[in-house]
This record gives sequence, C-alpha cells and structure tokens, in this order.
Amino acid sequence: MIIGTDDVYLVQENGGDPTILAAGSAHGESGVSILSLRFKNGIHFSATSRQHLIWFQLSNVRIECRRAGRKLTQNVRAETLAICPAGIECAADAEGNVDGLLVAVDAGRLALTAAENSVLEAQVIDRLTGYDKALFDLARGLATETIDGYPNGPLFWNDIATVFVGSLIARHTTEPQSQKRGALGKNILERLKEYVNAHLDEPIEVAALANIAGRSPFHFSRIFARSVGVTPHRYVIHLRLRRAVELIREGRTGLAEVAACTGFADQSHLSRWIQRVHGVSLTGLAA
Repeated sequence: MIIGTDDVYLVQENGGDPTILAAGSAHGESGVSILSLRFKNGIHFSATSRQHLIWFQLSNVRIECRRAGRKLTQNVRAETLAICPAGIECAADAEGNVDGLLVAVDAGRLALTAAENSVLEAQVIDRLTGYDKALFDLARGLATETIDGYPNGPLFWNDIATVFVGSLIARHTTEPQSQKRGALGKNILERLKEYVNAHLDEPIEVAALANIAGRSPFHFSRIFARSVGVTPHRYVIHLRLRRAVELIREGRTGLAEVAACTGFADQSHLSRWIQRVHGVSLTGLAA
C-alpha cells in the first residue's frame, strides 16, 4: 500500500492492504497528516520518506525494527512510539493483528516551527522505540477528528497539529553540534524577525533582508530556505498572517484595517491567505 508518495510501503502479512480507519489532514497548511491503520495477521513497513514519520503502536505486539544498520526485536506495548526522520531508511515487521497511528510531519513545517523557537536546523532524533504519552494523546486527538470528519473544524485540527509539531521539537530533536559554515545564525534570524515585524504595513524586499544578513540576495535566499524551511517571501507572509490572526482574534480592529496594517493588498488578499493556511474563511476566523 502506497501512502501519499512512493516512499512509504505498508502491507499486511498476506500482501494485502491494511484497513484504513482514518487518513489525511484538515484543510490548511498544518504540514501534518495522519493514518489510522489496522493490520490482520502481520505487518510489513518500509520507508525512506521525505517527511518525518512517527508511528504509535495501539496494541501489544512483538516487532522487529531496522534502521540504518541497527536492528531491535522486542515486545512493545500500546502507546509506544518509533520515529523515523526524513531521509532515513527504516523498516519494521510484526506478526499478529496490529493497530497503529502513523503521523507524517512535513520537514519544512518542522524547520519553520523550530526556527520560531530559536532552534535553527533542529535534527529529529531517530528512535526505534520510546514513550511520550502527551504526544500520543495529541496523535489520538488528530485521528479522532479525522475519523469523525473534523467536527470541530479545520482550525481546531490545525491547532492540535501545531502543538504536535512543537512537542516533537521540544522532546525529540537536537540542535546541531556546531553551526554550519555560511548557515543562518540565531541572532541574524532575530534581527530579520524584528525588521519584518516593524515594517509589516510596508513592502518588504528580499534585498533588504539580505542586507541585514550581510549577504547577496541569491545566497541569502538559499541559506534562509535551508535553515528556516521556507523562502524569505513565505516567511514574511508567515509573520504577516500571525499578526493578522492575533488582531482578528482580539476583535478590536476591522478586517479591512487588519489587512492594511499587516501588509496585505486588501481584505480579499488576506482572506485568501487565511483560507489557504488555516483552512477557514476570514469571517469564520473572526467569529
């Protein structure tokens, strides 16, 4: 069974597809998707994913995990997790009936959230086995919302996804041991953020940001995207939207004024970005 892309392979013992109890993600750009799966008589899993994969075991089972030359066979209990970072080849096999949750986190989304928490180029920790009750509860909440057709709306689902990514960064990543040559430093990112926030209601050119970083626009854009997970332009949109959402939720400013003071062309322009990123209409967010 191919999930999303051709780099994740999941089959039952007989070679057939597992039963999918829930799949997907709510509207918006949370960068998180989930699969709730049921395997009969056994499971084979293999992947070299472009996303970070977090597997939560929902039933007690004896499982063999293989990762980059390492192998671990053990009895695992329900709620145990395994983490396969993006780009790492991983595989697992188990006998018996197996229920599990597979959460996929976009590498760019994780990089952006990590940068917002001043953890540039955070490295997801490869775990053959582990336990994180809070992270499991968040994954189960995402699965429940997905199974029920997102009864609380995409904004609620995306909020849970945001907390999930933040929790993954807080407890299951490490900072690089040393800053790569030419990489974007924390101090530079803070200066860039301060500049953008101070000029949200004005046009912001990449050349101005590159000048703050002391680099050419081309070199700056490459380093920024690698370190933060998005292009400089998309990061500016991210900060504009974050401030716009704060103002909308405060409810003290009209929507047209919110658009103007956060650098969007007009209310319609802001509405399109709200719908794209948060999965709800502008009026729905304001309600």
